[in-house]
Amino acid sequence: MSRRRTTARRTRGAALLIAMSLLALVTTLAAGMVWQQYRAIQVEAAERSRTQSAWILNGALDWARLILREDARSGGPTALSEPWATPLAEARLSTFLASDKDHSADEGPDAFLSGSIVDLQSRYNLRNLIDGNKVVAGELATLTRLCESAGVPSDTAPRIAEGLRAAWGGVDAQAAAAPLAPRTLAQLQWLDIDPETIERLHGLVVLLPVRTTVNLNTADAEVIAAVSPGLDAGAAQALVQKRQHGAYRSVDSARKQVSSPNLLDPKAVGVTSNFFEVHGKLRLDDRALEERSVVERRGLEVVTILRERVASVVPDR
Repeated sequence: MSRRRTTARRTRGAALLIAMSLLALVTTLAAGMVWQQYRAIQVEAAERSRTQSAWILNGALDWARLILREDARSGGPTALSEPWATPLAEARLSTFLASDKDHSADEGPDAFLSGSIVDLQSRYNLRNLIDGNKVVAGELATLTRLCESAGVPSDTAPRIAEGLRAAWGGVDAQAAAAPLAPRTLAQLQWLDIDPETIERLHGLVVLLPVRTTVNLNTADAEVIAAVSPGLDAGAAQALVQKRQHGAYRSVDSARKQVSSPNLLDPKAVGVTSNFFEVHGKLRLDDRALEERSVVERRGLEVVTILRERVASVVPDR
């Protein structure tokens, strides 16, 4: 009898151990399945949010293109007094639906949209530096003056010019050692220009696909003086101040404001623009998605030639 009881206890103990092992296994499998489903839901929500944000920024870009197209219908000069130059301050996205009786401003996610349009022809175009296989001496002098204004190293202008010559049209452009051709200002790092120097030049220079003039109605005084040899900083600042009373309708009308008409070269300056940069930013909770687009106005058609998106985390306020 004692042996039977011992055997029975051992059998019950083994059965209990097996049951506990099975329970642990089932619990582990169930937890794994729940975790996988949770992760799948999180990934789906993130992807849905990313797609929605992208569509909203697409709409913001279309809005900017519409404004630029309508501005082109006027046929007048491009000036900072026009609607395109007014930035869109950060506003809750749902407020745009407030005029719809089926929606209220309190509906929808806590998302905020902001944006702006910048005239890229208010800056000196680095594309002007190179003509075929040569660096244009006069254009290099212009960039040198801008580099002096920005307070960057004295060898910056020739380094940029030589790097662009090698990338675009130099005899070594096909060689293995030839640098990649940059498309944006940030990509000047490919020419061994450090980020701090690029940041200092930002707002003064730009890199566009074709040669362009500087718009007298939108450029800063430093840029106007740099592209106009003989025009001092004071005269350039006076041009900027006088345009606040009315945009220059032509280069000739601006020439009347300086001591000598020859100081403003129609090959270097103008009063209209075709290249713009559209900034859009969508903030949702602690995440933000920013988009930078370069557009070209070709008559009444506005074409997007470059788009860049950057996701970031909004710092705590």
